[in-house]
Amino acid sequence: MTTSPLFLPRDTLDAFLLALRDSGFERILGPMARDGAITMREIDTAADLPTGVGDRQHPGHYRLTETGHGRCFAWANGPQALKPLTFAPRETLWRCERDDDGRLAFRDAGLRHTPTAVIGVRACDLAALRIQERHFLGEPDPDPHYAARRDSLLLVAVHCSHPADTCFCASTGDGPKAESGFDIALSELDEGFVATAGTDRGQQILERLGLAPATMAQGEQADAEIEAAVRCQTRSLPGQNLKDALYARLEHPHWDDVGRRCLSCGNCTAVCPTCFCHAEQDEPVLDGGSSDHLRQWDSCFTAVHSYMGHFLVREETRLRYRQWLTHKLASWHEQYGRSGCVGCGRCIAWCPVGIDITAEVSALLGSGDAQS
Repeated sequence: MTTSPLFLPRDTLDAFLLALRDSGFERILGPMARDGAITMREIDTAADLPTGVGDRQHPGHYRLTETGHGRCFAWANGPQALKPLTFAPRETLWRCERDDDGRLAFRDAGLRHTPTAVIGVRACDLAALRIQERHFLGEPDPDPHYAARRDSLLLVAVHCSHPADTCFCASTGDGPKAESGFDIALSELDEGFVATAGTDRGQQILERLGLAPATMAQGEQADAEIEAAVRCQTRSLPGQNLKDALYARLEHPHWDDVGRRCLSCGNCTAVCPTCFCHAEQDEPVLDGGSSDHLRQWDSCFTAVHSYMGHFLVREETRLRYRQWLTHKLASWHEQYGRSGCVGCGRCIAWCPVGIDITAEVSALLGSGDAQS
């Protein structure tokens, strides 16, 4: 569902936050400018939002800038997406305890999470969330830890009107407009926001505010800014299904070239909103009375991630990069029916040596070899 557009004046943002709290969302996360980046943190008032802050992103480059105007969502994205809120970087899955007789008991780690509203979600992040939900919530064994975190969230999307130089969501079909998956969606204008609801609970929150309908001019301006955000994207992937084209080039010499540049640091997988590799380990307490079974993020760029029994499947960096790229852009079509890339460009900006996934794919495929 998407309701008729309403207009939320800028000076009623605090009333909007209050309506979220009154609807049961004890914690509100929103974008804040901290430590040189836009990151999602707990906010108390609209004054915590990054008013007048923009971002400048290039391969291996991320800097905050001053915009000189009063908008607070005039930036593309930061290093975080929704992933840390649903797929925790490190969490206890279960706990094992030994009683006085030496018997072991296994206990759940607990699945209750604080109801949380998240403001400023981008279209690419919603697309990534849908992919992760297919992975973690698919039958027959949905992940209860992921499900509990996801159920605790209310999502307020903001259509992107200021994409970075590294963005290419238009070519993957995932942005810059949030089409679905949100509870409330906002388009930011100078004087306020054009607001629509995507769910019943989103509609109920907007109804609390008694907002007037958005004018035709406000709606047209919001649409025009989204269209402009599409046109200004200069990067792209040469097709949305590259499976056959990449599989035909597994021995291409360009893998050696990118392997020499890649540091195997794992930054790209950490900031990628769809990557879900993880490792599990047991962490015992020193007295031997109990242990926690932990899950934490891992990366296919680490050597040990490909360890099988007594050997490494991917000893060289070029093989790890090939695994990452062909998994994300090729074999995900077999697993999830689409590419694993949503065009957010985070892997480009946060790569310390500026490796650009769109440029590497172009080098591998040349021109005219992609599939639609």
